Amino acid sequence: MNFLLRLSVFVSAAVFTGMILSGCGTTTKDEPVFNDNPNAPAMSESPTNSTQSAAARFRPGETVVVATSTGSDGAPGPVAATGQNFLIADDGTISLPFIGKIQAAGKTPSELQDDINNLYVPQYYVHLITTVTGIYRVYYVGGEVTHPGPEVYNGQTTVTMAIQAAGDLTTFAKHTIWLTRADGTRIEVDYDAALSDSSKDLPVFPGDKLEVHRRIF
Repeated sequence: MNFLLRLSVFVSAAVFTGMILSGCGTTTKDEPVFNDNPNAPAMSESPTNSTQSAAARFRPGETVVVATSTGSDGAPGPVAATGQNFLIADDGTISLPFIGKIQAAGKTPSELQDDINNLYVPQYYVHLITTVTGIYRVYYVGGEVTHPGPEVYNGQTTVTMAIQAAGDLTTFAKHTIWLTRADGTRIEVDYDAALSDSSKDLPVFPGDKLEVHRRIF
């Protein structure tokens, strides 16, 4: 009788221990945790995205094209194929009819066109379509490349992309690229390493200069 009692207690304890262990095993430290709070702060922008975003922002000395359009009845109409050119002054502004000076430097085309639209509507127009584009946005590639000279900046560009846009390196070129920023900062880039590792392929911005020197035999 004592044996049966002890056996019953042992079995009950084993079952209870198994339930505890099973319950602990349902959650592991590797299980992802999801935040369902709609007011939670957004993830910060990565350095790569920040750099790419900075490349699209206007700078003093560049020319922007502002095209606006309204329908004949005040309703939005098609945007004109051409617009008016405005040079960004040293203080970073452009001067527009009616509204005067507006900050352009440091803004992307979409940010600037939104600002312009908000200043014109509804004070001067009921409806307005504003389109902002940039021209004369170039970087420079010199030295031992097939086609040295200015290259039009058409969006995200890296050192290897810029060299290839200039016809690639010549036979006599060093594979060390000197990248000079618009603020005078000089950076040495290993072309071969940049080709094999994108983290070493630095971005190129409008106004930057790339110089490829000749090898010394």
